[in-house]
Amino acid sequence: MADKQLINPDLPLALGGNTFGWTSNQDDTFAVLDAFIEAGGAHVDTADSYSHWAPGNSGGESETLLGNYLAARGNRDKIFLATKVGGWEKAPGLSKENVNAAVDNSLERLQTDHIDLYYAHYDDETQSAQQLARTFDRLVQDGKVRHIAMSNLSPQRQIAWITAAQEEGLTVPSAIQPHYSLAHRSDVEGANGYGAVAEQHQLAVFPYFSLAAGLLTGKYRKLDDFEGVDRAGQLSQYANDDGLNLVETLVKVANEVGAEPATVSLAWLLAKGVTAPIASARVVDQLEALIAAPKVQLSDEHVGQLDKASEPFLKQD
Repeated sequence: MADKQLINPDLPLALGGNTFGWTSNQDDTFAVLDAFIEAGGAHVDTADSYSHWAPGNSGGESETLLGNYLAARGNRDKIFLATKVGGWEKAPGLSKENVNAAVDNSLERLQTDHIDLYYAHYDDETQSAQQLARTFDRLVQDGKVRHIAMSNLSPQRQIAWITAAQEEGLTVPSAIQPHYSLAHRSDVEGANGYGAVAEQHQLAVFPYFSLAAGLLTGKYRKLDDFEGVDRAGQLSQYANDDGLNLVETLVKVANEVGAEPATVSLAWLLAKGVTAPIASARVVDQLEALIAAPKVQLSDEHVGQLDKASEPFLKQD
């Protein structure tokens, strides 16, 4: 099969697979994937570790459901499949031995013979940049992986990996996955951040936590709204004036452009030049707001309003 583009330019959205086998059962997962593909989507992002954090789960559930879907639908050629290694306690680290075993296990769960985009999920400082470059290049040479990528490695380590690959004539990473949203800007926009690395090395950028654990859907308008929610731990950092002011501005802009707050949040990321944000839908009804984002053209004024409201989240930690 010929290499596919990293993203469909007509629908620059990556569907997050973290809900599959967690808050989305198999029927919901299949329905969301069907609707995403019907809308023109292709890029689906998961990891071997998803969803080890859920009660009763141990990891591998998302890949397993995706594999069941591909087998049931027979539509592997319609999906650009991204997954990750190095973030699961059952398959820790990025040593050659672990990566080789992990990719085979992922392929088995996914019921496919190749992964389109394979990420180093977290850094492993026991491995030099040269070792990482060689390990992941071997996967490409063996036909198990089409493209390689990096997530949660420091900008310095990403540059070292790229440099090592270039010097040895190995496969150069083609994408990064940073934490980036209206509520978390400094990692990408800060001096010497991921944005600079991506620009310098022409990397695709697929941000995770694009909706800030649900904050940027507009559901949390006052402090009381944060009480008793499933993601209280993640959301608690936004239960303050900065978070509430950001949501208020987001809802205002959304009303003015006639779109959902989640749609505007993703449209803002696209306006900032990301390749495609990653966002998840537990059920089909949540998908509409996500796939509408590329159709929303925010004015410079609206982008400026959102920039100003999110300035507290641009400050370096």
